[in-house]
Amino acid sequence: MSRSTLPGDPPGGRRAMAVWGIGVSVYFVAVIFRTSLGVAGLDAADRFHVNASALSTFSILQLLVYAGMQIPVGLLVDRLGTKKVLTLGVVLFTAGQLGFAFSPSYGTALASRALLGCGDAMTFISVLRLGSRWFPARRGPLVAQLAGLVGMAGNLVSTLVLARLLHGIGWTPAFAGSSLAGVVVLVLLLLFLKDHPEGHEPEPFPHQGAAYVRRQIAASWREPGTRLGLWVHFTTQFPAMVFLLLWGLPFLVEAQGLSRATAGELLTLVVLSNMVVGLVYGQIVARHHEARLPLALGTVGVTALLWAATLVYPGERAPMWLLVVLCVVLGSCGPASMLGFDFARPANPPERQGTASGITNMGGFVASMTTLFAVGVLLDATDDNYSVAFSSVFVLQALGVSQILRLRGRAARRERERLVASRVETVHVPA
Repeated sequence: MSRSTLPGDPPGGRRAMAVWGIGVSVYFVAVIFRTSLGVAGLDAADRFHVNASALSTFSILQLLVYAGMQIPVGLLVDRLGTKKVLTLGVVLFTAGQLGFAFSPSYGTALASRALLGCGDAMTFISVLRLGSRWFPARRGPLVAQLAGLVGMAGNLVSTLVLARLLHGIGWTPAFAGSSLAGVVVLVLLLLFLKDHPEGHEPEPFPHQGAAYVRRQIAASWREPGTRLGLWVHFTTQFPAMVFLLLWGLPFLVEAQGLSRATAGELLTLVVLSNMVVGLVYGQIVARHHEARLPLALGTVGVTALLWAATLVYPGERAPMWLLVVLCVVLGSCGPASMLGFDFARPANPPERQGTASGITNMGGFVASMTTLFAVGVLLDATDDNYSVAFSSVFVLQALGVSQILRLRGRAARRERERLVASRVETVHVPA
């Protein structure tokens, strides 16, 4: 047996990269659609004549649907496989983006974002499952970070391309035109994607209705690694998500007095920082598994420090250098959130990977949804005082860190037990 391949591991290679590339291209388009409101927030407020609280409802509803779908999607991926779930996801998020383009009212626009969120929810868990089926387990952290990096590239397209289209050709042509990307990836998906390589089919297991669902969720939740993964994702992801998804552009333009062009460049900096840090974190964790928790907690601490420095800076506005550093640090939040899956993955057997990933992925989106709502309410209540509104970030960070510290010991002990057990099983496998 090769030293670089674990028993039963898929081989990886060029074909794996090609198939995984199709899956991750679906996620790429989903992120473009998800983050499109981040560059259109002020335009949406004017188009639908809404205040800050109503504007935040767009993203809150989208994330509420996304978060609520994570466990059902995980169960669907475990049961039906990647291709079927991704196909349904593409159809839904493309219909949502197209509906948003032609929405004549606030209500229909909300319904379109909910539909988009439902389809978007089916992408990332499916891509994680696809990676685990096509690549060796030792590549898991790097493959997950690369998936996150491609997602941030989708955010970059929103920031650079869709923003220019929006202000160049208008609302309806920009959003309707972007929906064609969903059609393209749907064709690729139907023609070329496969759930797993030949010879690595998962063992069939009987579906037992509600009993199966309860057993999958309960077994995944009992693992401390799954819960730790959820809280790592919860604590690390949301500061950047809130900034990019909705409130970053208004904060930079209205509170910091920047032009839209300069604010757009800072949002782009967040995305570029995310992509670079994602590669670094992936390489570090692939080589030093024990670095997961220090990286996660370090990211939380530095993010809190930079937010505090920006919000309490003396004077009317923070200096540009501080805003640049803040955006660079916010770029590390996405890669740090991916570390949550590196706690959940080894804690669960292959037949529960989708369910466990769904539970983990709920964390950051619940935190983002909560913060989006809190910022919108506080802005309305304080006459657009962004310092007060963004202070809600610290409350959720404190909650998340307390849970991470509570669970880390149990998760580490359980992971060591699983590792010892797998080594014993490997020794007894006949040559």
